[in-house]
Amino acid sequence: MRKYKILNNTIGWVAFAIAAITYLLTVEPTASFWDCPEFISQGFKLEVGHPPGNPIFMLAARFRVNFAPDITKVAICVNAMSALLSAGTILLLFWTITHLVKKLVVKDGEEDNMTITQMLVIFGSGLCGALVYTWSDTFWFSAVEAEVYAFSSFCTALVFWLILKWENRADQPHSDRYLILIAYVIGVSVAVHLLNLLCIPAIVLVFYYKKFTNV
Repeated sequence: MRKYKILNNTIGWVAFAIAAITYLLTVEPTASFWDCPEFISQGFKLEVGHPPGNPIFMLAARFRVNFAPDITKVAICVNAMSALLSAGTILLLFWTITHLVKKLVVKDGEEDNMTITQMLVIFGSGLCGALVYTWSDTFWFSAVEAEVYAFSSFCTALVFWLILKWENRADQPHSDRYLILIAYVIGVSVAVHLLNLLCIPAIVLVFYYKKFTNV
């Protein structure tokens, strides 16, 4: 099991590095179309954006802008923030896939005796799914510009990964800390984009099937 955890963490960070390099090499150098110029100026000057608003994105963009050497690099700094958050989404997606595939491939109680074939299936599925999503047109497009979708996707992936972490530790003392953290992340994410609310039904189902045996 220890070997599995080391490989799972290592390959996950390799997927993160591949995604981060891909997005940073193709990041928009300036403002692109639609809402991106508004979001960049909104973060730079802490101005009010269009409804329903995104104050957490605005504050995160303002923090990132502080690293710009001059005003001409403000746009690329905010764009790079989206690139790194998108790479973080890929990392969490990899760990989510490996968790779910392991439940399908490995029977309960046999986690310490996983075969090489089982590990290849688990890590191959995770890496394939993560990289396909990395280079998918829609996700790649939003990963290299100053849009709320990259930040929101990261929060959504984080929330779902946390509920899976809770599932592994639900019977341990203080496991409810994960549920509190999930509620906090959802609250923060709503101030970026409302996409995260779609995780709530999935969280309820994971909680229900874990806590109740007679379904």
